[in-house]
Amino acid sequence: MRKRSIWAWAVAIICFIVLMIVTPSIPQSQDYHNFADQRYFLGMPNMLNVVSNFPFLVIGIIGLIFCYHGNYFQFSLQGELYGWTCFFIGVAAVAFGSSYYHLNPNDATLVWDRLPMTIAFTSIIAIFIIERIDEKKGTASIIPLVLAGVISILYWRQAQYFLYLYHLTMIYLSALLIYNKLFFALWCRFFDDLRPYALVQFLPCIAIPLMAILMPPMYTHSTYWLWAAGETHDLAAWLTSGLGFYLLAKVEEAEDKPIYRLTHQVVSGHTIKHLFAAMVPVFLTLMLAKRSIAPERQSLLKTWKISWIHYKESRVEVKSSNYSQIDASIGEP
Repeated sequence: MRKRSIWAWAVAIICFIVLMIVTPSIPQSQDYHNFADQRYFLGMPNMLNVVSNFPFLVIGIIGLIFCYHGNYFQFSLQGELYGWTCFFIGVAAVAFGSSYYHLNPNDATLVWDRLPMTIAFTSIIAIFIIERIDEKKGTASIIPLVLAGVISILYWRQAQYFLYLYHLTMIYLSALLIYNKLFFALWCRFFDDLRPYALVQFLPCIAIPLMAILMPPMYTHSTYWLWAAGETHDLAAWLTSGLGFYLLAKVEEAEDKPIYRLTHQVVSGHTIKHLFAAMVPVFLTLMLAKRSIAPERQSLLKTWKISWIHYKESRVEVKSSNYSQIDASIGEP
């Protein structure tokens, strides 16, 4: 088992290195900081984008209190407590980091917006490993995964420092034009690069649904991982609304200016994005409060298969009943 884990990590690292070599870098666009709603209220710049982060603080504190108040969430594994603690700390810290960024949007302040989010993203992956694969491995992965998220941010921020170094090199080695161009090309290729951060942010969006569907859960209410509204095993409902608040939040972020125009400059897409993103920890907290140990560990995929079989059987029974009624009516004189 240990050898298999080493091989898994080795394959993951090799895949990451190959990805970094064959894909182009993703620089941080400076237009990203140009939000639609830049209005001042009470002397505060970008006020709605700032205050809309308050729900993160509320749900983060509530989650932390419930984690340690008489085991309200009924954790059965110690590693779960560590993982969810990191998650709720990250959620609460988003309120401070994102507010700080929106008071003065630029690359330097954006670091503090993204750091708490990486803590939340990576903690969720560790929680899944703890609950569905192995407690010891999941608990041991919390710190490495969080560090991976932090490193992805630091890797991107190194761009600024290497840019300063490049300018110093230009001053002292201006005669070596070829060297300068090579240095600048390497800087553009391997720094000012959001690829590691994008991987940290979007990998959970792929891994969590797959793990939630394929791996048997320890607890009930596992559908809350896929979507944040009620209890159902209806696949059609999941496909229509199960992409969840997070994906809706990303759409609203991308459509910041159109939404601002559509609402006649009342609220921007980025402000709504904060509110929808905050709903993710809200419903995960509800999941923790409502769930219990599953009487039978059964993956969602198997549950859906059973539901589909029952649905087809019920349809066959309805058709048979209808045919029987028709035959009976025909046979009557």
